[in-house]
Amino acid sequence: MTKITIFSGFLGAGKTTLIKKLIREGYNGEKLVLIENEFGQIGIDGGFLKDAGIEITEMNSGCICCSLVGDFGKALVKVLDEYKPDRILIEPSGVGKLSDVINAVRNIDAHDVELDGFTTVVDAKKCKMYQKNFGEFFNNQITYASCIILSHTAGLSQEKLNEAVALIRKFNDSAPVVTTEWEQLTGEQIVNAMTQKNTLDDELKELLEHEHEHHHHHHDDNDEHEHCHHHDHDDDEHEHCHHHDHDDEHEHEHDEHCHCHDHDHEHHHHADEIFTSWGAETPRTYTVEAITSALQALADEEKFGVVLRAKGIVAGEDGQWIHFDYIPGVPDVRHGSAETTGRLCVIGSNLNEEAVAKLFCVE
Repeated sequence: MTKITIFSGFLGAGKTTLIKKLIREGYNGEKLVLIENEFGQIGIDGGFLKDAGIEITEMNSGCICCSLVGDFGKALVKVLDEYKPDRILIEPSGVGKLSDVINAVRNIDAHDVELDGFTTVVDAKKCKMYQKNFGEFFNNQITYASCIILSHTAGLSQEKLNEAVALIRKFNDSAPVVTTEWEQLTGEQIVNAMTQKNTLDDELKELLEHEHEHHHHHHDDNDEHEHCHHHDHDDDEHEHCHHHDHDDEHEHEHDEHCHCHDHDHEHHHHADEIFTSWGAETPRTYTVEAITSALQALADEEKFGVVLRAKGIVAGEDGQWIHFDYIPGVPDVRHGSAETTGRLCVIGSNLNEEAVAKLFCVE
C-alpha cells in the first residue's frame, strides 16, 4: 500500500518549505518519492529537494491541470512501478486546482494506493488578495483541502489572523486549520493535523469516554449517596466528591442541578444522554491570568451548567503556549509546547454552550 499526500497552495505560499520540514521531521523511516510540477519550462525546486534523498519527477511542460490525463498519470504509474514507495508526495503547480489533482490520483486504480490527505498551504498575509483576484483557483484549493496550513503568520496581528481563518471557513468549515508558526511545531505535529489525528473531535471523544466510564462506575456503586469523580491530571489523581450526606444543604442544592442520579441505578445510558461537550479551535491569544479566571468562573452552575472537566492548549500573549486542565474547584494552568492551533474542550451536564464560548472569547 502506497500512501499519497497532495500539497496544494497558491504561488509562493510555502509548499516546498513545508515539504522539506516534513521530510526531515514528519516522515521518518518512510521511503518517499516526490512528484513536482512546475509552471514553466525550468524546474527550480527540484535541485535542492534532491539533497534530501528524494527522487524527483519533474513535469515542466505546463500546469499540472493541463496535463492530468497524460503526463501526470504516466509519471505516477512509473513511480509506483519503479520505486514502490511507502509514500508519494505530490506538489502540483500553485495555479492548479486541487480537485483536478485529486481526481487524477483517483483515476490510478491499477495500483494499491491510498489517498492520505489533501493539504493546502495558505499565505495568511495574502489570502484575501488571492481570493479576490484568483478566486477560481484559490477557493478550489481551500474547498477541497482535508487540512489547511497557514504560512507567514509570524508578526501577523490577531485581527489579521482571525480574518484569514474566517475567510477560509467560508469555503471549508470542517478541515483543521494550523495557525501556529511552523518553527514552533514538530513535523510530527503537522503530520498529525494533516491526517486528522489528535483533533478537537479526538479530544472531546476522550473526555466524553472518560466521564462516561465514571458514570457507569457510580451507577454500579451500592452506596447511592456517594458520587466521586477520579480524574487523571498530570500523572496525579485528583478526587472530587459530591453528595456524601444529603443532610448537607450545599450538597443537596448541587444534587438538584446534577441529573446523573435521576435514573435507576440498574439502567446504563449512553454518554450523550448524560454529558454535553463543547469544543472550539481558535488562533486567539490569552494570558495565564485570563485562563485561570475563566476556569474559576466555571464553578457557577447557574450560568454555565455543571462543568465536570475542561482542558485546552492556547497561544499566550507573551509567545509561550498555555496548557490547562480543570476539574471542579481545581484549575491547573501552566506553560507547555506549541500546538497547531489553539484548542479548548469542556465537558459537563446541561452546559450553557453559549455562555462557555463567551467566557473564552470564541463566540
